[in-house]
Amino acid sequence: MQQGDTVAIVSPSGPPDAALLDRGVERLEQGLGLKVIVGGRALDRQELPYLAGSDAGRAADLQAAWCDPAVSAVFCSRGGYGAARLLDLLDWDAMRAAGPKVLVGSSDITALHHAFAAELGVPTLHGPMPACLTIADEVEPEPRSFEHLRAALFGPPPPVTGERVIVAGRAEGVLAGGNLSLLASMCGTRYQPSFAGRIVLLEDIGEEPYRIDRMLTQLLQAGAFDGVRGFALGSWVDCGDPYPVLRDRLAPLGVPILAGLPVGHGSPQLSVWLGTLGVIDTESCSLAGLFRDGDQAR
Repeated sequence: MQQGDTVAIVSPSGPPDAALLDRGVERLEQGLGLKVIVGGRALDRQELPYLAGSDAGRAADLQAAWCDPAVSAVFCSRGGYGAARLLDLLDWDAMRAAGPKVLVGSSDITALHHAFAAELGVPTLHGPMPACLTIADEVEPEPRSFEHLRAALFGPPPPVTGERVIVAGRAEGVLAGGNLSLLASMCGTRYQPSFAGRIVLLEDIGEEPYRIDRMLTQLLQAGAFDGVRGFALGSWVDCGDPYPVLRDRLAPLGVPILAGLPVGHGSPQLSVWLGTLGVIDTESCSLAGLFRDGDQAR
């Protein structure tokens, strides 16, 4: 990507605040030099207030943006809930035919990151969204997050540094994962996670430690972590102290675990490429090597 490219904003999950969305559009245009088009249904509402319009409408907006040859990247306006409801409504053949481009989002967008890797084999960017305060704060975007997003979009981003090591070591592998709740919810579906040979990013918000335990146990018993090469643990906002359960459930796998990465929810919110080769190095407490044009998850 480069400045001057056209990007689209769609709402595959929850309904965005109109003022925040307008401010996010302005930040992408003036701050990053992008041309922005907003999906026609991005501000839709329906009888279920936690969804940005109907499933069919949200899927149509996402697919139209992805298949538009003028669009280089598709930004999800916000998370919330609802992206997983679209996975059976998208025409994956048409989206494959559109060729590779960039999907940007986090939180509930984990469902799309995971499905895009499986269906399209393209890297996707786990990062801040334009109708969220990280970008659309009234005063200014969160500076570190915004500059890291710029670096991730237009060139290789700098390494992301964590705050603690749970299991020491070094690991290389394609980075996958995202929001823990979403990954657990995909167990038993056609998109059930399987992270063999991967480094797994995990983060969440508003989950008590026992619920984190339950979701990790579900993924462990489903075999999702069989053959995993390492874990990169992001933010755990309003989750109490999650580290005892993270250590208890993940350390026995015997792979490097780096924690305290500013990735996921909270501030700052740094950007990482999923579906590309990443490196965990606990000596430098960093996750690096996240290049869009690197090895892709196939």
